[in-house]
Amino acid sequence: MAAPRAVLLLSGKRKSGKDFVAEQLRSRLGPAVCCVLRLSAPLKERYAEEHGLDFQRLLDASTYKETYRQDMIRWGEEKRRADPGFFCRTVVEGVAQPVWVVSDTRRLSDVEWFRDVYGDAVQTVRVVASEETRKRRNWVFVAGVDDAESECGLDQGVAFDWVITNDGDELSLDRQLEALLQSVRAQL
Repeated sequence: MAAPRAVLLLSGKRKSGKDFVAEQLRSRLGPAVCCVLRLSAPLKERYAEEHGLDFQRLLDASTYKETYRQDMIRWGEEKRRADPGFFCRTVVEGVAQPVWVVSDTRRLSDVEWFRDVYGDAVQTVRVVASEETRKRRNWVFVAGVDDAESECGLDQGVAFDWVITNDGDELSLDRQLEALLQSVRAQL
């Protein structure tokens, strides 16, 4: 596995559009150059294995996933306490593309792990959307989820390299993504 030339750590609240932004970046750079990594994928896979659940259904935005979200968060926190880099190491295994977009960075320990391992290749990207926009995307505040570390862990303590506003204005989003991509292309 070659070291990545650029690692974009995306973070943001639920329904801010992190996955959409990640897919836009991958699409514009192309799959041979850019891959999207989800820290939640190995977490959900291991959680499903240990609890006899349907891993594929935990990956989508379904009520199935929401049923298990709080317990999955608790379980993931226990794993991270034992080994803060566990999910980070797992998700990067075998990745060959020079640009990595981590679409669900949620904790300072995740940012620190990537910075420690990949140094100057790492850029932090906060995806923001207004509460009104998030509600239009079917967000509803859930106590124990929206006020947990998995949602609030990066609200403080990180000076983001980029802040992308994703409120549905396509032209504005396009301009922001192109500025970010210009920076990424300079690293290739």
